[in-house]
Amino acid sequence: MKQPFILLAALALTLGCANQPRQTQEAPDGFPQPDVMFDLWPDGAPTDNGLTGEEIDYGNHVSNVTQPTLAVYFPEKPSGLALLVCPGGGYVDVWDKTEGYFNSKWYTDQGIVYAVLKYRLPNAHPEVPLDDVHEAMRILKAHAAEYGFRKLGIAGCSAGGHLAATAATHFTNPAERPDFQVLFYPVISMDPAITHGGSCYYLLGEKPTQAQLEAYSNEKQVSADTPLAFLMANSDDNLVPCENSIRYYEALRAHGVSAALHIYPVGGHGWADHLDFPYREAWMKDLQIWLAGLLD
Repeated sequence: MKQPFILLAALALTLGCANQPRQTQEAPDGFPQPDVMFDLWPDGAPTDNGLTGEEIDYGNHVSNVTQPTLAVYFPEKPSGLALLVCPGGGYVDVWDKTEGYFNSKWYTDQGIVYAVLKYRLPNAHPEVPLDDVHEAMRILKAHAAEYGFRKLGIAGCSAGGHLAATAATHFTNPAERPDFQVLFYPVISMDPAITHGGSCYYLLGEKPTQAQLEAYSNEKQVSADTPLAFLMANSDDNLVPCENSIRYYEALRAHGVSAALHIYPVGGHGWADHLDFPYREAWMKDLQIWLAGLLD
């Protein structure tokens, strides 16, 4: 953990913040160690997804999440930006290590406070993971001055991209609104023609109503107040068609929201951590330029 933030974390404990960070004891095998970790609901969550049993940790992802956490990485020199990341997993797993921890250094090298959310899975209770996102945002915003940022964005991969886009379109007060969004090959729509069937099933259940399908088709929930967005997808993604990103981009533009859309020709799905993804340098450079522009 960087020395200034050790002092800041200690100060936060002294002041008695409602949700206290704890220093992590060891790094997951092969992945960078977070600087601090928050237990999201130390006194119990306000909502329940009905899942029982123990959480299962496979090393690079988890399922049956029972203890949602927020892992935070600090930059040496904060730029003023922070990013809350929602890893994917089809709403049945959370790939918190590969689509979260793996790229942490790339972001912190740019001065970005980088936070990975291990969220509870919906099990047909769509409010549950969104509650976790909102709580994670509240925690981070409470520490904004300490951590050195003034803008907090949200990012997500695949089903985590759906969760991030849901947070960007379903906020009810300014405290829940992200300042920007970064979406990797996201599930956006619940339209059967383009959605990811597993994500829809685990989010809304076996027989969702038409009202639910409409409510969680995030391209239909965009407004002029939706935060600006950076989207990435592949033409040959057969799991989550790029039409999800295209529809969201078009909805953002129709409402006057600034958006960037990058569709690469090949690479399939789930490539955020792939060093051999042929467009890895391209997406990193494009995103780096876009993120830097947020501070202009």
